[in-house]
Amino acid sequence: MLGEMAGTPDERDVGVSRLRRTLGDLVGLTALSAAWSAASVNETGRILSEALLSTLGLDFVIVHFEEVEDERPEPFVLVGEGLAASPRKVLDQARVALGATFDRRASLQADFLGTNVSILAMPLGLESRLGTIVVGSTRPRFPEQTERLLLSVAANQALVKLQDISLQYEQRRLAQELDLRVARRTEELAEANAALRIEIGQRRQAEEALRASELSANSLIENIPGLVAVLTPDGRVERVNRQIMDYCGQSLEELRDWGTNGTVHPEDMPHVAQIFGGSIASGIPYDIEQRLRRFDGEYRWFANRGRPLRDEAGRIVAWHVLLSDIDDRRRAEQALATSERNLRVTIDSIPALAWSARADGTADFFNQHYLNYVGLSEEDVRDWQWTRVIHPDDLDTLARAWESFRAVGRGGVTEARVRRYDGEYRWFSFRTNPLLEDGKVVKWYGVNTEIEDRKRTEDELAARERKLREAHDHLSQAQRLSHTGSFTTHVNADRHVWSDELYRILEHNPEEPPTFRVFRDRIHGDDRPRFDASFRQSLDTQTNFDEVFRIITPRGNTKFLHAVAHFAREDGDGPIVIGSIQDITETKHVEEELRRSEYLLAASERISQTGSFIWDLVNDTVVFSEQMRRVCEIDGNLEVVRPDLRSLYHPDDLRLVDDKIARVSRGEQCPENEERLLMADGRIKYVSTAFRVVHHDDGRRECFGVAQDVTRRRIAEDALDKVRSELAHVTRVTSLGELAASIAHEVNQPLSGIITNANTCVRLLAMDPPDVEGAIRTARRTIRDGNRASEVLSRLRGLFRKQDYLPESLNLNDAAQEVINICRHDLQRRGITMQFELDPGLPPIKGDRVQLQQVILNLVLNAADALEGVEDRPRQIAIRTEYSNKCAVQLAVADTGIGLQREDLASIFDAFYTTKPNGMGIGLSVSRSIVERHGGTLQASSNADAGSTFAFSIPFPSAAAA
Repeated sequence: MLGEMAGTPDERDVGVSRLRRTLGDLVGLTALSAAWSAASVNETGRILSEALLSTLGLDFVIVHFEEVEDERPEPFVLVGEGLAASPRKVLDQARVALGATFDRRASLQADFLGTNVSILAMPLGLESRLGTIVVGSTRPRFPEQTERLLLSVAANQALVKLQDISLQYEQRRLAQELDLRVARRTEELAEANAALRIEIGQRRQAEEALRASELSANSLIENIPGLVAVLTPDGRVERVNRQIMDYCGQSLEELRDWGTNGTVHPEDMPHVAQIFGGSIASGIPYDIEQRLRRFDGEYRWFANRGRPLRDEAGRIVAWHVLLSDIDDRRRAEQALATSERNLRVTIDSIPALAWSARADGTADFFNQHYLNYVGLSEEDVRDWQWTRVIHPDDLDTLARAWESFRAVGRGGVTEARVRRYDGEYRWFSFRTNPLLEDGKVVKWYGVNTEIEDRKRTEDELAARERKLREAHDHLSQAQRLSHTGSFTTHVNADRHVWSDELYRILEHNPEEPPTFRVFRDRIHGDDRPRFDASFRQSLDTQTNFDEVFRIITPRGNTKFLHAVAHFAREDGDGPIVIGSIQDITETKHVEEELRRSEYLLAASERISQTGSFIWDLVNDTVVFSEQMRRVCEIDGNLEVVRPDLRSLYHPDDLRLVDDKIARVSRGEQCPENEERLLMADGRIKYVSTAFRVVHHDDGRRECFGVAQDVTRRRIAEDALDKVRSELAHVTRVTSLGELAASIAHEVNQPLSGIITNANTCVRLLAMDPPDVEGAIRTARRTIRDGNRASEVLSRLRGLFRKQDYLPESLNLNDAAQEVINICRHDLQRRGITMQFELDPGLPPIKGDRVQLQQVILNLVLNAADALEGVEDRPRQIAIRTEYSNKCAVQLAVADTGIGLQREDLASIFDAFYTTKPNGMGIGLSVSRSIVERHGGTLQASSNADAGSTFAFSIPFPSAAAA
């Protein structure tokens, strides 16, 4: 509650008001004993229930008292207006949650007819021996700390009341038993006296009969169940029964000196002598309560009753004395008087102004503290005179509040200023509760608690509370974030105080008190001897404890813990250990993973011949891995300096290397590429490098890089390229051999044109006059056909020529048209029609024209072979180009032939795999190698209706650069 006073002034006022109410509630509950001083057990339960319900704003209260002697009250259930349930329903639900006898102390949540209710059970006495108080509220945060305090105070007050009832019951029982015994003995004495009178009458009739009955009288005295004595008229002991002698352990002669030998307690002797002497002198019967010494020296209280025996003349002839043991009764009376005195002292000692009033509101009691405070007597403040000490400005408010309490018959709280004995007015909280019988108010009880000092200290208390809460919250958050728990241990007493985080780390149930044995048993068996030795050494030498060990939690988790402890000075329970335990499981796992990663990195670097390095761009220092030193052939003991690295590179690559170093120095990223290293013996190594620049939050800049020795791969690739080029050349020659007729037709057409044009030119020139202009036009057509024949031969030479990979800028549409021109005659001969869907916006690509035209030619010829034997549908080959996904140029060759089987699709591009009866399985394998050499892909698929489609895509320069 106090934490809420840290906000705005209005919020602080609310917090102050709540604190006032809490302190007022505490005083009101403390004064409950005055309200039920004369109440029964059931009435006590009702008063307590109403006080708790109104004070704490609860939704229900159950007061369950166990059997108090012979009285076993039923549980008292009081339900607030906010809970729509009958008392019986609430009682049944509470028994379901807490047990039939509420014998379990708990704080839990339960469903009450669809309403979530927080329940708190408070025991009365050890193990709820005297009963239980069960309360419930629908407030989410119930119970708060202040509410627990108020409930604890109420439970203590109820416990004191039950103990008082038990004591009063015992006192009444002892008193009744004593009175019964006295009555029984008195009756017996009366019967004895009646018998004695009969005997006296008989003695009057005859002296002999009296003497004869004397023996009978002596026997009667001896058999009376009490201490009986017969005295002479002057008070001397004449005869006693055996019980007196046995009790006192004295003979008759010794008993005759009872006034001087200590038989009667010395403190009682003056009083006994006065009463006894006066009765002997006056002949008046006497009743004395005195202490009589027993044979073992213990004094016990006795009722001494003496009655005179008179003759017919009225003269006293003897005194008959009966001594009855009343020690138990006297002790009970003393205990009762002590209890009443203690109750009065308790009321007068309550640090509050306690009072009571009649049903009409007039005051009839004020404790001594109240009277001392106002400096008046009880007579001066009785009835309505107590208003004379109320501040005039507060009198009307207090009167209206008092009348409202009386009107509704319910207690309440108000505030007013009370005049102290020195005339100063100070603020007080007035709290009152009614005592009801049959629903009617029969008494009002109240306490006035001074709140003047509280108001003055509320700000300071709130500030301290806020600081403590902030410190605790910060510590808890810090421990949670760092996975660190704290503890304090009293070694000899085995008493421990753990933080919440330590309970979470050790997975220990907070409801179970921790012990050193439980903690030690959870330490891993392999680590326990080391832990014991270190702990014993620290304990013996009073040095700090610092150890890392493993534990096995109750859930079976293995955790690594780092414990640090300090042995403080000893107190009454022995040495105190203060320390912390940090869960370093994640750190250990990270370290283990780091070691594993380091090993794997070193192994992978060695196997893949890939070295790594770190370049500190701020301090300009370079750190090489072992494999990096092996790649660069640098001595392991030689320090690497960045400028020295330039001497390792091939002179032709220094410009590229310097450019990369400059970009890294500026914090820019670099693409992957290859450089050459020139070794001392003249060997050349090819290395593939990659870099990444990292900018740290503290301003540091580091470059992380890798370099792989790809010399063997580069040599193998060069050899593979050479073999691939030769194979491609063979494939082209073979394909062109198959197109000999088509090639001859292509060449024959321009040659025929040349001959025809030449003859025409001769005729035109032989005319008279010569047709010069016609001859010129004919000559031009001859030149055109000659150029055409030259282009055909050039293309054929290019396809037949054996050359290395020569990339150039080319248009895939033009390359495809040139290939079709070569094989058009052969396709027409086979009855195949061509369809073209060429994208006019196709961008140029970078590639080897001859090799790409070989791929197109191979795909077209394969499509033509697939159409052999097709008679039920048109024989068609479609060539399509498109700019796919804005990153690559694609060319597809589709046919309406026999198509591909599902099992062929997976192996169609493998070397020596063919679906044609006379095929070698080389063409498609070479074609895929050519396409992949250009950074592209070659794919095959079956058409939905008939035939198949082969398509390849080549990235254009801007896409490749990206």
